[in-house]
Amino acid sequence: MFMGDMPELMEIILNNLNNEYYSSYSCALVSRHWCKISIPFLWQNPFSFCQNPLFISQYFSSLDENEKLVLNECGINVKFPETLFNYAKFLKVLDLSSLEAMVRKWIDSQLASSKLHKSIDLTNLLFNLFVESGATLHKLDLYFYKEINSEIFYSLVRNEQFFSQLQDLSLHGISGYDTESVTVLFEILEDNITKINVLKLELCSDYKPQILHAVERIIKSQEQLRQFGLIGIEDNLTEFHGIISSSECQNKSLYEVIIERCTCDMEFKVLMNCKNLGILRIHSCDNLYILEASLNTLEITCYPIYASSIVPILKKSGTLLQRLSLVSRYKPTREQSVLFETLKSFCPNIIYLNLANVEFSTQFLGLIGNLQILQFLTLCDFYEILENEPKILVMQFAKLLPLTLQYLDIRNSCLRSYIDILFSNCYAPLKYLLIDHIDDEKGAKGLIEFCIRRTLNYVGVSIDLDDNIKKDVEKYVTLVPCEQIAISC
Repeated sequence: MFMGDMPELMEIILNNLNNEYYSSYSCALVSRHWCKISIPFLWQNPFSFCQNPLFISQYFSSLDENEKLVLNECGINVKFPETLFNYAKFLKVLDLSSLEAMVRKWIDSQLASSKLHKSIDLTNLLFNLFVESGATLHKLDLYFYKEINSEIFYSLVRNEQFFSQLQDLSLHGISGYDTESVTVLFEILEDNITKINVLKLELCSDYKPQILHAVERIIKSQEQLRQFGLIGIEDNLTEFHGIISSSECQNKSLYEVIIERCTCDMEFKVLMNCKNLGILRIHSCDNLYILEASLNTLEITCYPIYASSIVPILKKSGTLLQRLSLVSRYKPTREQSVLFETLKSFCPNIIYLNLANVEFSTQFLGLIGNLQILQFLTLCDFYEILENEPKILVMQFAKLLPLTLQYLDIRNSCLRSYIDILFSNCYAPLKYLLIDHIDDEKGAKGLIEFCIRRTLNYVGVSIDLDDNIKKDVEKYVTLVPCEQIAISC
């Protein structure tokens, strides 16, 4: 392998590193051969991890003399050294909004007085460079920044490989943009992409018919669309112009649907009738009773959630439902007794549960006691326990936590005030705990005693702990920032 006799093995190793960029970089330093194989992986998606904009200079090194004149017009007279690689060719993931933002930062780093109005010229220059370099994208976030250069369209027509392997496509920023240019670009996409697995679309009520028809054709031309996202630009979007109906041709492959800021109507039945639909994510939508399907994952964020509107989908999902997130923003979930009773009666196989803004009550405890294979539990915005004897209620809750539970997130929860009671009575073999902070020595002692009795590996904290408490707790468990171990639905 070190001598280069097994390049296919090296590629497997690097592919499995995923987003571990520091590890990939270490591989590039092993030898000339490892460097040659590792560098393309490092430069597939540099915009996701490079915070310093100076890496942009590596791309500008590939420009010819005529193209470098654009830099001179921006007041940038930098002599770029020759590079060992054509970095632009390695690009697999392109987010045009990130590209534009990074170009602005790069201009700031080169000029004492920023000339942001020139960032569009340089963004176009780089976009065209990626197309002409022979890059083959796998993921594209197509944000329509101002004044996409017409030369880019010609380049895309000449370089069919740029979109030929595209699997993940997001379309946004279309509203207010030149209709003719958008239509031309969509036609190029339609002619070159058939392997999209993930499609996310921002939809606005004032889109022109030719744009909508172009989007419909893109949807219909895909061989196996697995995830479809529809995001309304304005709240409570009510006009969908046949976009949803056009996904009917994907009813055998569509597995995940994401809907944001929409008022659901009967057209959404097309999505719910997909044979293999397993995941539904809903954010800030109305008329949820329309969305009836048999799912393994349901995620709803609304203002607020009305339990009666989601009872049909919970009943139909029944024992298939394994992951559930119900986040009622700003206001408590309405009709909570209906929600708890439905989940208790129809959905006993939940392994992931995220509830926000519900009451910590005996009915809630009845639900927890019924989830005997629960592994991940998140309880947010439980600000107070309204019933009498809150300590007894917390004690009962701790004893009801199933022996399968590995992950408990009680950030933004009044349970933090009862942490000593919680852990004195908890028998679940937790490995991960997320909490805002530990208030006092009594809470720290309860947590330490739990660590001694159980197998807690990590505690995520949002707020720095008192130094003495931190020192005591770290003897028994690893403290990390919450975002390092947080798990979403």
